[in-house]
Amino acid sequence: MGRVIIINLIRFIVLIFIQAFLLKNIGYYNLATPFLYILFIMLLPFETPNWLLFPLAFLTGLTVDAFYNTPGINAAACSVMALVRTIFINITVQRQGFENEPEPKLGIMGFRWFFFYAIVLTLFHHITLIFLEAFSFSELQYVLIRFLLCSLFTIVLILISEFIFFRKKER
Repeated sequence: MGRVIIINLIRFIVLIFIQAFLLKNIGYYNLATPFLYILFIMLLPFETPNWLLFPLAFLTGLTVDAFYNTPGINAAACSVMALVRTIFINITVQRQGFENEPEPKLGIMGFRWFFFYAIVLTLFHHITLIFLEAFSFSELQYVLIRFLLCSLFTIVLILISEFIFFRKKER
């Protein structure tokens, strides 16, 4: 239990650092900004209770908001993502026989499940984030292009990072 907390604390610090000091400055004309920090919420263990998941998601988003100078937009998007994560895991994990697995990682859950998981959570996070950021339908084309490019860039980075730390499940 203590080992899991330390690993997740290190993951939180590293992902927030990468987001705030590296990825914040990377982008294509403010159209394709990756949000790799959401990987922290994605990789939390399955047994993380909701009373802990939602404050962790909110705190993660609030921390990024502090670096991006955005008033609660990332916190709201992370909270929505935590809700979608809970629903997604409840629907898919029991049906596919993964209920004894510790965490939703590529090496444990397999590529197909993890890829679908990453896409669903990233899309819900980004649609919330980008629509709250724009807070208008007047520039709908820009918002949709930004949503698609940010999502694509983020999913690619999530998959790359998972493949870097990929460990095949031992049975």
